[in-house]
Amino acid sequence: MKNVTIDVKHVTRVEGHGNIAVRVRDGEITNLQLQIVESPRYFEAMLRGRHYSEAPHITCRICGICAVGHTTASVNGMEAALGITPTEQTVLLRKLVLNGEEMQSHVLHVMFLAVPDFLGVGSVIPLAKTHPEVVKIALRLKRLSNDLCAVVGGRHIHPIAHHVGGLTHTPRDEELLDLKRRLEAAREDLKIVAETYSTFAIPQLERDTEYVALTDVNKKEYAFYNGAIVSTKDPQPTAVPDYRKRCIEQVVQHSTGKHCHSPNAPSFAVGALARFNNNHEQLHPAAKDVAHALGLKAVCMNPFHNNTAQIVEVVHCVEHSIELIDELLTRGLQVEPLQQPTKYSQSAGAAEVPRGLLYHEYSVNSKGIIDGANLIIPTTQNLKNIEEDMRAYVPQLLESDMSKEEMTLQLEMLVRAYDPCISCSVHFLDVDWM
Repeated sequence: MKNVTIDVKHVTRVEGHGNIAVRVRDGEITNLQLQIVESPRYFEAMLRGRHYSEAPHITCRICGICAVGHTTASVNGMEAALGITPTEQTVLLRKLVLNGEEMQSHVLHVMFLAVPDFLGVGSVIPLAKTHPEVVKIALRLKRLSNDLCAVVGGRHIHPIAHHVGGLTHTPRDEELLDLKRRLEAAREDLKIVAETYSTFAIPQLERDTEYVALTDVNKKEYAFYNGAIVSTKDPQPTAVPDYRKRCIEQVVQHSTGKHCHSPNAPSFAVGALARFNNNHEQLHPAAKDVAHALGLKAVCMNPFHNNTAQIVEVVHCVEHSIELIDELLTRGLQVEPLQQPTKYSQSAGAAEVPRGLLYHEYSVNSKGIIDGANLIIPTTQNLKNIEEDMRAYVPQLLESDMSKEEMTLQLEMLVRAYDPCISCSVHFLDVDWM
């Protein structure tokens, strides 16, 4: 086809509202945009004037899917600004609950939002009849993940036990033992998930891309909770407080979500595939086996394999959570007081949340009041890269025998592969503070 107009309002099975606008004339792309049409959400403005202790409980409301991730990045950033070092028990519990959220979000995306595309249906509802056992497995895994978050965080979403300086809730031994039993049972469910996914035909799209993620500089752990910033184009670690050297935002006219670039590339990607590409050697052996079985090898530059990487990460999180529970039970859980500030300053923290690298930066004055904040969401960082992928994919689709409807579906699948949280991507920064 030499002339095509694609106008999707709005992309379905993603969080938030985004449009795809593509116009091809005489075989040339004359317009291509991923339009983010959400109204601005003034996260940073809500934080100004509030006590530092309120930051995690305000920011976790940014998202009902990544509430634990925002809490984690928030406490990491605030503790860096306040000179607080959390206890070893606190860190172990934070890693455990973050695993739970990675699992629940990945299962939700892959099994409920992405899989219908591969099976030619519009939602997960028809799959309850055609693939009932797979849907039941997805629901079991989702419930297990949510229950893990509740046991450690105090409730299934928007955790109330996680505070700057520690936790105000200590799980009981029997609760952790029950979670361990269910996590071990989930291994069989995940085998079926991987086997089912292996039968799908993954669209082919290769584009030279920079993948950015946190990494454990000691190469001991697959980084979710903390680490330094690296990329496939620049493996030299950058400390999180210097994140602006790696993530440079700019306003674009067609999107209320900003676009990002790095010193190395006009766009970059974050998320499960970015983590896999940078940290695959630190995966649990069981997760490595699944990656091998699904044909996922680093460095993979096919964005559709972000779904594949999410399945691999679920396996890793299950195994890592079992190990964390064993370590916590061996150590013996203690009720610990919250650690108190030793200074008031400005700094940043980060966490790897389901959709990628999340930054929280805070400035706290001598009275413990927040006078500035900057929060950069993973989807914000991915928006430009999704557009660049679309720009590379459209000519490939034009050369095929696809109808306009089939091309439209492929572009929607590409957007969905990034698992975007579009509402969260629209944020505000008071430049006077900076």
